Amino acid sequence: MSVKQLQSAMVAVLLALFTSSVLAAPPIDEKKAEREFLRLRRNDAKELVSLETAIASYQGKLQGKPVVVDLIGAVHVADKAYYDELNKTFENYDVVLYELVAPRDTTPTPGARSANPVSFMQLTMKNMLSLQFQLDCIDYEKKNFVHADMTPEEFTKSMTQRGESMMQMFLRMFGQSIAMQSRDPSRSGDAQLLSALFAKPEERSLRLKRVMAEQFEDMEAATAVLDGPEGSTIVTERNKAALEVLTQQLEAGHARIAIFYGAAHLPDMEERLADDFQLKHHETKWLTAWNLAAGDAAKE
Repeated sequence: MSVKQLQSAMVAVLLALFTSSVLAAPPIDEKKAEREFLRLRRNDAKELVSLETAIASYQGKLQGKPVVVDLIGAVHVADKAYYDELNKTFENYDVVLYELVAPRDTTPTPGARSANPVSFMQLTMKNMLSLQFQLDCIDYEKKNFVHADMTPEEFTKSMTQRGESMMQMFLRMFGQSIAMQSRDPSRSGDAQLLSALFAKPEERSLRLKRVMAEQFEDMEAATAVLDGPEGSTIVTERNKAALEVLTQQLEAGHARIAIFYGAAHLPDMEERLADDFQLKHHETKWLTAWNLAAGDAAKE
């Protein structure tokens, strides 16, 4: 396998890894900040210093009473400090709706592992990049946590009805990554990837994270690959399931709710919050998921 093919495979793995959590957006445009849920931050020297996810807040009224719904972008592998900050943030909500294709009302426990390929890729990436796994760090046993996703049976049935498969999606993403690199060879990063793979052990994870993070700037088109005109099970149908639970929680009288889902899901959710719930964007805050700065990041 050539370096270019290796990088394409790693990019495809990243996309598969973040299909249920993150798909990339281009660098932040302050004029449309409410529609960005993931960004790369650079310093004055144009060096990457962080990969950040959004907490986008939406406000409105339900039966005359004010309600707040926050969309919180999730990254399944990230720095421990990121998850620590999220755990503190979740304490501020009446309810936190979380994603997990699992039997109804499943509560994830630290150390729990699935045998599916996506879980294997997540753990592989966690180890390669010296990051932590979301299910090990987020406290899902808090009383305000509510499962808001499809069951495995619902997920499989929907994919069958749509003629979808996980392998089909992975191959689409792999092909998309190769096509994008072919269109702009200068962005392929072959030398950077090779250098990162053979870097000193104490430098390797940081350099690999930077190479992988760079790919996010080229991945806006990946959303279209996964979620075409008719939508998809992995994004559209799971969003519908989550917002059905949101409706139930609002009707139960909860006025401050978080939806903790992957950034790939959030643009569609934002539209549904506006169209179906008449909620308007209020503000966006940012959390650092990957510290990409030299020094502190290299020591994590």
